Amino acid sequence: MDFLSAHWLDILTTILGLAYILLEYRASLWMWLVGFLMQALGIVLYYQKGLYADCGMEFYYLAMTIYGYWRWVHGGQTNQALPIRPFPRRLILPWLLIMAAIWGIIYWLLVTFTNSNVPVADSFTTALSLVGIWALAHKYLEQWLIWITVDVVTCALYFYKDIPFKASLYALYVIIAIFGFFKWKRLMKEQLSSILS
Repeated sequence: MDFLSAHWLDILTTILGLAYILLEYRASLWMWLVGFLMQALGIVLYYQKGLYADCGMEFYYLAMTIYGYWRWVHGGQTNQALPIRPFPRRLILPWLLIMAAIWGIIYWLLVTFTNSNVPVADSFTTALSLVGIWALAHKYLEQWLIWITVDVVTCALYFYKDIPFKASLYALYVIIAIFGFFKWKRLMKEQLSSILS
């Protein structure tokens, strides 16, 4: 019982996280509502565990769930639902540079102003997640590749920080993200075929 009372928030956000990625796998709009609730609870969890960059990231995620929902519903041509599409090549270098700059800034903030003992990994996953959630809001196929990288590093980080349920969830995320990439790739081809026919 002590274990459950100590980890109830970890367990609840893990359940919500599993629902979220399964809805993402299906490209379902419901994912944004589940994501909003998960992020709100994540703020509390990460603050308690001293993952300050992750805690701050949740505020960005909250805003992006609102933006992502709106974008998916109204972001397509003539105000139709946004289709799955490839990440534009012209955006790769700018986003890599933005991610690297954010990583450096967050690392400096963590080292300078917090007692974080994992500033490199915490700042890396936070910076890359900024790009990942933006790519998801724009329904880019390659967002799955970004999340695979984030999930591998986060899984190790959370086991280290004694958040075992969330860590296990991120291990599962890696597997689902691999399948999600191929499912979205197939859906993208089907969408393109229906447009051309």
